[in-house]
Amino acid sequence: MFVVAIMALFVAMVLVLVRLYAGPTLYDRVLAVNSFGTQTVLFIGVLGFLTGRPDFLDIALLYALINFVGTIAILKFFRYRAIGDVPTPPSARHGGGAAK
Repeated sequence: MFVVAIMALFVAMVLVLVRLYAGPTLYDRVLAVNSFGTQTVLFIGVLGFLTGRPDFLDIALLYALINFVGTIAILKFFRYRAIGDVPTPPSARHGGGAAK
């Protein structure tokens, strides 16, 4: 039963990689990467259960957190073109840029 689940996850991962390559927009590709990461978490969890190693679940949870933070960082970068704080121009900091 679990071998069938692993094979189904592998097929789904291949289909997501096809979508990643053929995605017409950036958001299709980001969604494909996020979906691939989620399927990888499931793959690690099922593989850990199949081999009798419950510590694989810790690795899967860590990978899920990294996947989530990475997706948010990518979307923020493509929206604001910066990862950190965006500096404000000097004229906006002091209440306007009127010349003296």
